[in-house]
Amino acid sequence: MQNPKILLVGDNPFHGVSHLSQNRARSRDNQISNPDYCAELVKIAIENGADGFMFSVSEITLDIIRALTEKKIPIKLYAIAPAASDYVRLASKLGTPGMAIYLAKQIVASGNLKAIFNGFKGVVFQNPAALMKAYLYYEIFRIRKASQSKQAPYCFLLHEIITEMALALNLEWLFKSFVEFMLDMKIKPGFETRNSPLLIDKLLKLGIDASKVVIVAPYNKIGFQMNPSKEECENALTDIPQTEVIAMSILASGYIKPPEAIEYINGVSQLKGVVIGVSREKHAEDFKIFREALDGGVQ
Repeated sequence: MQNPKILLVGDNPFHGVSHLSQNRARSRDNQISNPDYCAELVKIAIENGADGFMFSVSEITLDIIRALTEKKIPIKLYAIAPAASDYVRLASKLGTPGMAIYLAKQIVASGNLKAIFNGFKGVVFQNPAALMKAYLYYEIFRIRKASQSKQAPYCFLLHEIITEMALALNLEWLFKSFVEFMLDMKIKPGFETRNSPLLIDKLLKLGIDASKVVIVAPYNKIGFQMNPSKEECENALTDIPQTEVIAMSILASGYIKPPEAIEYINGVSQLKGVVIGVSREKHAEDFKIFREALDGGVQ
């Protein structure tokens, strides 16, 4: 008998993200930018069967976590960093050097000594691994402060932009250093990607124990965002039967109806869970339907 599939609340709607249309994203209710309203949606989803919250680390989502903490809602956190949209906005406003200076000031202002020490070490010795650790310490510090938990988050994932860049540039040190660092922190390391076959192949070639990582990637009935192809993405899963693979884009940004989406997910046994965004109360209440449908697929 398989374990029940994991059901996570996603944060894309809270950032105004739609993978099909920016106009559609902009047209969403203004309430969606209110952290208390968003926290209430996550709370309703949790009450209706969601297991946790997957989010990009930003002031918006940290405010949501603070609100959930105040409501005393126990929740498993899956963090993704860096929050690409935030840093793109910073870079366009301050330039890349200005963004780096801003981030350095934020790390110092946080008072996190491990982050400050690794940042100093990285700059002085031109050590990219130390710089990465400084950034990771800083983001983990922010999450733990917002959640008031020394164990949070359960999982910390590298954003797909970093994952794809590391794959393209063959940055083996990044994969190894990141995984080792997170395991030392007692946090499950993870990678977000839109090319799961390439990522899986890289992890296995590097000798990284795939059962100790989380992979978040698009998996859906029509192959939306599944690169290089739907078939190759599905076949790659057979190489990592014990890995916690979370499917995103299961509704193909609204193109696929929920019953079809769940039927597909339940038919791919290697997928351990799904992440679904919510933008209104009805969506959050629908998590009960998703929970029951996913549990119905467990044999």
